[in-house]
Parts: sequence; structure tokens; C-alpha cells
Amino acid sequence: MEADTRPGLRICEGDCAVLKRDDVFKAVPVLRRRKIIFEKQWFYLDNAIGHIYGTTFEVTSGGNLQPKQEMEEAATETKEAGTDNRNIVDDGKSQKLTHDDIKALKDKGIKGQEIVQQLIENSTTFRDKTEFAQDKYIKKKKKKYEAVITILRPSTRILSTMYYAREPGKINYLRYDTLAQMLTLGNIHAGNKMIVMETCAGLVLGAVMERMGGYGSIIQMYPGGGPVRAATSCFGFPKPFFNNLHEFPLSKVDSLLSGTFSTESLPSEPEDNALVEEESNGSIDDKQASLQETEEESTTETAMESNQTEEQETMDINAEDIGFKENQEKENKENVREKQRKQQERRKKLIETAALLREKNADGLIVASKFHPTPLLLSLLEFVAPSRPFVVYCQYKEPLLECYTKLRERGGVINLKLSETWLRSYQVLPDRSHPKLTMSGGGGYLLSGITVVLDKSKSDSSSLEALTMDEPSSKKRKVQDLHC
Repeated sequence: MEADTRPGLRICEGDCAVLKRDDVFKAVPVLRRRKIIFEKQWFYLDNAIGHIYGTTFEVTSGGNLQPKQEMEEAATETKEAGTDNRNIVDDGKSQKLTHDDIKALKDKGIKGQEIVQQLIENSTTFRDKTEFAQDKYIKKKKKKYEAVITILRPSTRILSTMYYAREPGKINYLRYDTLAQMLTLGNIHAGNKMIVMETCAGLVLGAVMERMGGYGSIIQMYPGGGPVRAATSCFGFPKPFFNNLHEFPLSKVDSLLSGTFSTESLPSEPEDNALVEEESNGSIDDKQASLQETEEESTTETAMESNQTEEQETMDINAEDIGFKENQEKENKENVREKQRKQQERRKKLIETAALLREKNADGLIVASKFHPTPLLLSLLEFVAPSRPFVVYCQYKEPLLECYTKLRERGGVINLKLSETWLRSYQVLPDRSHPKLTMSGGGGYLLSGITVVLDKSKSDSSSLEALTMDEPSSKKRKVQDLHC
């Protein structure tokens, strides 16, 4: 995996970067004086700011990062090697350095590369090993004693690999090669108008946004109260990328297709009215209470002139209470106004998204969710223009088989394909390239196709014929078989 080292792509404060050590990744924000814990190492990213993405750093004392010098690697190389390993016995006595000696070297501040060199020099069996065994030994010791970290620029491949290794359940076990096929089969490119329905923490959405490069429009369909974009934020997209990103709840799709969608049925409107009514009722009650207080004060002044000092004290306390109530009312009014403003903005964006969906001219559809794909696909295909691709991902084969049969019965699609993704990693080294012993068990299944104009009259008549003719024909066959 090559790092992006183009000029100008430097690490800046506030960026979202990916830390890499061997095959382990972690996405972190780049902030000053913020302690980062990664692979049992703690450090700060202050010294990394200003360097190019792809730079390898070494963790020094105090958690500081220093760029690693590439020339130091030649010090560990050796020319002496054995012909085979048949006479080497792993009895634990070949290493002269003890754990206390290695700990003392660490306490002195000696770098990990120097510790590896001393381990090589104090090993009695190192020179008898073959060249391949020596490389394997050096690699193993470097992994243990060298605190080396590479800072990478986020990309679809890196983030999908990170999520699949650390938290595959959050992305529905979507592997990066499957995601690449989805982007290819969906014909994702700049200027498209795409519909994305996913419950993969925003990873598929981020991949589509990266492929489109900020050009075109994306409509994200989401279940529940709001979209989840945890993985999307890790890409570190600039703000203009989000200008053409729209969102629409799945709960409103049926009403939009039936023509009953309106702003009156949007959520959170009754709450606003209730809050306004509570405020208005509260202000009326306060006015009535203040009028009653003034009447009581006037009567007490005429009846009890001798207790003027006590009345002044009570009036001061009442004035303080009234002032406190007024401040609370102002704060509540400001909070309600802010909520109303946010809800109006959300309502306005929702109306704009509904207008985009009503055009029914989307250039593609991507579905990758934990829900059953059949009802989702059948409803969302109504918003896709003819001769446009669609791709559905599912971790299991059976839901896509059902979806395949439903689409064949419904019509309006061609080139239907149900495929399984398969991946095998290879070790590529001089004279020892071979497939790795371990590989992924499965990367899920993909259902892809192309939309065409749906002839509803033919589809309705064919479905009615299938319902009326299938059962009698089977019964006739059974009767004929009995007569024979």
C-alpha cells in the first residue's frame, strides 16, 4: 500500500490522519499536546505537523516523534549466513543478553534499532541461520523493540482495511475489495446524482464522496432519527464536499411515492407548538400573579402603615424573585428560538431533498445495510432513471436470492448478476513468493443490475396470470399422473 506523498499534502493541525504500524491502523485527529495511545505506545503529534504524509517516525523519550533515518537500516545487515538450519537447536541459551540487560538498555534511552543490533551480535546462532531466517529474525525483533509509526493520509482502502480489522461488525463485514467492486459496478464518478442507503458507519458514503470528488449530488437515505457518519468524518473532507450532500429518512419514502408527503407531517412540529403554548401560558400566569401582588400590596399599605420596614424587605425579596424569573424566561425563549431555527433549516433541507427525489432521475443506487434488501430496493428503484446501474451488498446470500427473484418477477431491470467476492493475499519476496496461509473466509455478496423502463401493464398482467394459472396447472398434472 503506497502512501500519497504528492507535494503540498502535508500534515496540518486539525487534519484527520491514520497511524500505521505493521498491519495495524488507527484514525486520529491531529491536535497539539494531545496524548495518543497506539499499540502500547504513547506519544504526541506536535512534531509531525508540517511533514509529508507517509513519513515514518520513531517514538523517543517523552513521547516525541522524530523522522526515522533510512541510512541506519544498513547497520543491521550482515553478509555471513549458513546453508541450512538443521543443526540449530532452540534451547533458549543462544542469546547472551538477559531481560534485565535489555531493560537496562531501554532505561539508558538507547534506540530500538541499536537494541536489535546488540541482540544480533550477542546471538550465538544468528550467523549459522540461512539468509531468509536471518531476515525473519530481524523483522521479529524490530517489531518488538522498535517504536516506529507511519502517518498516512486517509483513503477508502486504508479506512476500510482499518474497520474490517478492528470493528468489522460496524460495517457489516464489508471487505475493501467488495467495496471497490461496488464503486465500479455502480459507475461512481464526478457529476453523478447518487442515492446511497447504508448502515456501515458512513464508510460507503465516504467512499462515494471520495470517488465523486465534490462534484455532483448525493442523497443519503437513513433509518431512525438521523444518519450515522462516523467513518465519513475520518476521511477529512473539506466543507465544500458537504454542500451537495443531502439526507432523507426512510420513514418518509412511502409517503413521497404515494404523493402524501408534506411539511405538515414532518416531526418535531407539535413539540414546537407545545413549547410556545407553555411559554405563552406561563407569561399569562405571571402577569396575573403580578396583578394580584400589586392589589394585595395596595390593600396592605392602607391597612398596615406601621410595618413599613418589613414591607420594604419583602418587596426587595419579591423584586429579586421577579428578576430571576425574567432571566429564566429570556433564556428559555432564546433556547426555543434556536431550536425553532434549527428545525426550520432541517425542514427546508428535507423539502429540497424531497424535490430532488421527485425528479426520479438519479444516476445510480448503492444499498449496503443490515436490513432486508428486497423492500428497500423495490422502493428506492422508483427514484432511479432508466439505463442506470444499481448495486446491493449483503453479508448473506439468501436475502439477495429472494431479491433476485422479486426483481425478475417485477421486471424493469436487466443484466441481473449475483456474485460472491473472493480475496487471497500473497507474500511477494525474492525467491519465496507464495499465497499466505491465512485468508478471509468471505467478503459478502453483491447483486447488481441496470434499470430499464418498466411496462406496468405487462408486469401486472403477468403477475395475475402467474397467480391464476400456476396452481390449477399443478393440480391438473397431479390428476393426470393418478389416471396414468
